[in-house]
Amino acid sequence: MAVRKNQATLTAKEKRDFVDALLELKRQGRYDSYVSIHNTFIISDTDNGERTGHRSPSFLPWHRKFLLQFEQDLQSINPAVTLPYWDWTADRTATSSIWGPDFLGGNGRSSDGQVTTGPFAYSGGKWTLTVRPDSRNYLRRSLGGAVAALPTKAEAESVLAMATYDMAPWNSSSDGFRNHLEGWRGVNLHNRVHVWIGGHMATGMSPNDPAFWLHHCFIDKLWAEWQSRHPDRSYLPTGNTPDVVDLNETMKPWNNVTPADLLDHTKFYTYDTGF
Repeated sequence: MAVRKNQATLTAKEKRDFVDALLELKRQGRYDSYVSIHNTFIISDTDNGERTGHRSPSFLPWHRKFLLQFEQDLQSINPAVTLPYWDWTADRTATSSIWGPDFLGGNGRSSDGQVTTGPFAYSGGKWTLTVRPDSRNYLRRSLGGAVAALPTKAEAESVLAMATYDMAPWNSSSDGFRNHLEGWRGVNLHNRVHVWIGGHMATGMSPNDPAFWLHHCFIDKLWAEWQSRHPDRSYLPTGNTPDVVDLNETMKPWNNVTPADLLDHTKFYTYDTGF
């Protein structure tokens, strides 16, 4: 059983293995499809129309499947690799280990946001962006440039305490755990982290930044924690809901997996610790 670990506890070899698998997936031309898929759903997911990956109850199972498929692609290169998670309630600064030159590299330079350190710097020749919002083909970041602070542990705890998974109108104005975790309401967890990193993470093409996977792995871990704390509560809605994915409906783009299939993450992987 694969164990997903906190990036702050990874050994030097585990970091190298993860980075090398990312670079090889990119070299093979398999990485960029994830950027395209994510951007397609960001554009098509709307509050008043069909919504699957975002602004909807299936935000969490959709990304769980998205990460699982990506992790399996990494494991086709190195079977020992699992997705690490970034606990941004603990590692909260631009000098945290995640941004080290031996891992994801650091902040973008002030003039143009270009990441110039680490394995994903454009100058290294291994991370040229092909699915991008403009002509610039280098990775960009602006850590803390748009919002000053990442979410705190207390803020995450306040969302984990919410007992109802989701509720009508099942979009970005909904109350409940899912929408507060996604960040359209309340203390704003997931969305705020995207904006804090800035650059490509603040666009629909956010998987261009490998930080996407570590951020979403932690979001998935928080969902797993919520499931553990509220065993009598589960995914909603369960049926006959227009424009959103019900419990037993298949999700695009796979069309062969439902939210119900993904509720138990331990069929696929476990986490090293609780929240």
